[in-house]
Amino acid sequence: MRRLDGYPLWIGNARDARSLKEAHDAGIEAIVDLAMMCEPVKPTRELVYLRFPLVDGGGNPPWVLCAAVHAVEGLVRFTVPTLVACDGGMSRSPVIAAAALWLQSPTGSPDDALRTVTAGAAADVHPALWEEVKRNVIAACGVAKRD
Repeated sequence: MRRLDGYPLWIGNARDARSLKEAHDAGIEAIVDLAMMCEPVKPTRELVYLRFPLVDGGGNPPWVLCAAVHAVEGLVRFTVPTLVACDGGMSRSPVIAAAALWLQSPTGSPDDALRTVTAGAAADVHPALWEEVKRNVIAACGVAKRD
């Protein structure tokens, strides 16, 4: 689990999402779980838990992608310490976090946001997933913000 500098946002994997003591110790108040193949987390009562099961690649329903990105964007906007987690923490988590950060403050390109999120970390972003997010979320929601 690693924190993104300047944001109340951590990127993690399925193990991190299920290590509730570590999450609490880090001050995390919300978990956004993107792991399709893992059992849902059994959160503690005070922890906000959102689950958007995504596949690592193309073929995700656009509404699920939009809901995941907007949920993370809203949590960041309200400075809620949030862990975004997927199976390995290397594709879905950085993609959704990057799209949310770009929507929150659309400076530079979405690809710049992804480079910022993945800088200095192991990442293996699936190109079809990133293109799907850009097409269905960023293009639909971000164009009006930029014009």
